[in-house]
Amino acid sequence: MGGMKFDPAPLTTEVWWARTTAADDRLLRLLDEEERTRNARFRHQADRDRHLLGRALARLLLAERSDCPPEKVTFALRCRSCEEKERAGATRGQDSDQGPHGKPHPVGAAEGWEISVSHSGEWVALALAHGVPVGVDVERVSATRDLEGLAGYTLGSVESQAWRRLPPSEQVLGFFRYWARKEALLKATGLGLSGGLRRVLVSPPDTAPELLSWSGAGGPREVTLLDLERGEEYRSALAVLTDRPVRLAVHPHEDAVRLLRSLPADV
Repeated sequence: MGGMKFDPAPLTTEVWWARTTAADDRLLRLLDEEERTRNARFRHQADRDRHLLGRALARLLLAERSDCPPEKVTFALRCRSCEEKERAGATRGQDSDQGPHGKPHPVGAAEGWEISVSHSGEWVALALAHGVPVGVDVERVSATRDLEGLAGYTLGSVESQAWRRLPPSEQVLGFFRYWARKEALLKATGLGLSGGLRRVLVSPPDTAPELLSWSGAGGPREVTLLDLERGEEYRSALAVLTDRPVRLAVHPHEDAVRLLRSLPADV
């Protein structure tokens, strides 16, 4: 018996999808003062809607999972990229003008949960897990973007070679698959895009998702990387920093709408 090895229990990771049509001004009541101020600064309504939905979904889900009122759910923002620069002896400089920024970490009643939010086009995605960092990214596919220029910023040399070997008809989708996988990983670690997409090398877009290598500090020891389905117009990925098997629970737009409509009138 002592030599028997037991498989670890699967870790349930939730992904929630919501269209921007679910945004409603009454959800502003779920935002704290700083979040409402930031929301009002967005020039375009679509950006305000995406920000509002991400914060509202996060607060309602965490309140439900933590068995507490939504107003008891608070977040601490932590930017690991800034922390790395400070450890290296760099001064904060212009970064200090940004104010609090970085990945939101639930604190207080919801401490112990981890979330990640992404949005592009008409979709908002939220990933949720307990005890392990998660990162989600969704990218709207656009053939009008300067992919050649973006590739130099995004892809390592090996990735660039693999991308250019794809049939021309697959290169646009392949590029955004690369991007989604990389950004999901960077978001899971808390580095975000400021960590640099080229430091992360992932498997080619026409193969199973996998982290191949990580340059510099901040890389994960264990990670599960998954592609998410969001139709032909989007590419999406999820990174979960765990060595346990991941059980994925995907909640469609309709589930998000039901959750948002559950907001009591007196919140």
